Amino acid sequence: MASSSSIAVRELPLFPLPEVVLFPGRPLPLHIFEFRYRIMMNTILEGDRRFGVLTWDQAQGKPATVGCCAEIIKFQRLPDDRMKVLTLGQQRFRVLEYVREKPYRVGLVEWIEDVPPKEDLRPLANGVAQLLQDVVRLSAKLTGQEIELPETMPDLPIELSYWIASNLYGVAEEQQALLETQDTAARLEREAEILTSTRNHLAARTVLKETLDDTLK
Repeated sequence: MASSSSIAVRELPLFPLPEVVLFPGRPLPLHIFEFRYRIMMNTILEGDRRFGVLTWDQAQGKPATVGCCAEIIKFQRLPDDRMKVLTLGQQRFRVLEYVREKPYRVGLVEWIEDVPPKEDLRPLANGVAQLLQDVVRLSAKLTGQEIELPETMPDLPIELSYWIASNLYGVAEEQQALLETQDTAARLEREAEILTSTRNHLAARTVLKETLDDTLK
């Protein structure tokens, strides 16, 4: 993963998105059609191809203060100067202040990283991965579909924690909290809680389904 950790603070164009939380190492495809963001993308493509993605806080009516830098990997220009871009999450950042609001937001940001772990996190990561396997297995059983985890799923603790967080659909607030967490163990422990709750719910539904199926036989 590319890094700009040697630069502690920098200006970064900012792209707020509702219900979207980008994590390091995760892809984010975008369709750019608003005029101000078409200007932003054209400017970014002339530079280092990086901008910040911030989830829009619906309750506060403003963007979150912690986001993830996105790098444009490839793009396609469409009619009317619209654009399809594929981005990849890089470092996380915190917005210190806004230096410009028009034609698009630009913020002064500082990079943030997880604190170095004090213990080996691989056993915790393996436990979380097993919980995920259980959830996938039970989901497949309930739906009658073949569902498998990708072979490309990371196994290193921090990358795994980002991967799982990015795949928690429909819970943007929870994802944002995980993005802001600067402790890998704490992030994995919270994901273990979420997956355990999901597994227990699916297990109960599976038992109910099997009971009903036996009754109808």
